[in-house]
Amino acid sequence: MLYMIYSSDVENSLEKRLEARPAHLARLQELDSQGRLYVAGPLPAVDSNDPGDAGFTGSLVIAEFDSLQQAREWAAEDPYIAAGVYDNSVVKPFKKVLGA
Repeated sequence: MLYMIYSSDVENSLEKRLEARPAHLARLQELDSQGRLYVAGPLPAVDSNDPGDAGFTGSLVIAEFDSLQQAREWAAEDPYIAAGVYDNSVVKPFKKVLGA
């Protein structure tokens, strides 16, 4: 089943994000190589694809897991949590109805 992982950043997280980004992306690439990643990306703090110093306010991941518990465990191990980028993550089941 698909699960949505919405994570919120702490204030002024950009520097921490940049430092932890390679490890964060490696985990997402692993999901992608397994065919389990539906979509993933950051939420810009301003209305721009390149927010510059404004940074990001969080991230969204939609991926396939065997259970809600497995999705929660995966989210809890995100390198952004260990680096202090995220202050909160919400994990919920997701049902795709429309879209490519």
